[in-house]
Amino acid sequence: MFMSPKLNQSHDLINLRTAKGWRLLAKKIWQYKWIYLIMLLPGLAVTIVFRYLPMPGIALAFKTFKPVFGATGLFDFLTASPWVGFQHFERLFRESAFWQATGNTLYISLLKLIFGFPFPVILAILINEMVFKKYKRVLQTIYTFPHFLSWVVLSGIILNLFGDTGVIKKVAVIFDPQLQDTWNVLYNTAYFRTLLIVSDIWKEGGWGTILYLAAITGIDPSLNEAATIDGANRFQRIIHITLPSILDLVVIMFILSVGNMMNANFDQIFNLYSAPVYKVADVIDTYVYRLTFQSTTVMDYGFSTAVGLFKNVINFALLLGANYCSKAAGGDGIM
Repeated sequence: MFMSPKLNQSHDLINLRTAKGWRLLAKKIWQYKWIYLIMLLPGLAVTIVFRYLPMPGIALAFKTFKPVFGATGLFDFLTASPWVGFQHFERLFRESAFWQATGNTLYISLLKLIFGFPFPVILAILINEMVFKKYKRVLQTIYTFPHFLSWVVLSGIILNLFGDTGVIKKVAVIFDPQLQDTWNVLYNTAYFRTLLIVSDIWKEGGWGTILYLAAITGIDPSLNEAATIDGANRFQRIIHITLPSILDLVVIMFILSVGNMMNANFDQIFNLYSAPVYKVADVIDTYVYRLTFQSTTVMDYGFSTAVGLFKNVINFALLLGANYCSKAAGGDGIM
């Protein structure tokens, strides 16, 4: 079938499995290089300023911090701070509070991975299976909206709902009057982690569906048409067509989630937790924050830097481990 040069060029650009397609793509990128550069500059600047520029400060993990007054250089404090070797790490491994924070971090992140990670995948498939397109777009907007609210706002809502004067307590007391004197959901170690998991799913679940819906949209419609002709029902089409088609994306997102386990969402926990639930909610980031900015003793930035470095090393190890397991199972991984 005859195809015009413009359509043929567009087809080759989409199919990047051919060498011609890659050459045409490179040509197009070079043709619009200034547009691409303008689009990349803000993100590149943020990455350099907040990711690469502070990297020399890692050396502080092996030094005792000494403030420098009237310094002219950006990293003069590093020169003034004496080396102490692995002293901070030796102290770190002796701190029982640190190991408690590490255990909480891994446990909370694991719960979010088990219950929170599959939710956007399932939600994206359910939304895609809806017949009414207008209602589908309305649901996407509703589910995505909580992502744009900060945890400061959401924590205020949660505190008001579950607090002593909150509407949820008033409703619960109607069914069980004894809760009037025993209600302490926000300060109960048995319920707090569940509150973290549920609120995180509610806030980020809809936002996570965007990538999966885009991947589902890219599935060749002829596959579903052929399956329908062969007698496959909707559930069978999801299992044998939709899920395998987006599996690569799911694996990539899973690897990135595993590599981010040691973070455990500082914003959420910091805005929701309090002293009564430190035992089950204090993670590494909140531990470092309290150690650095709420300590009554001299603030030792060297020790807090050592904690942060340890956390990032573990994150990197988890990322490599998840990537290795993905390749061992027959996947492509991310590296």
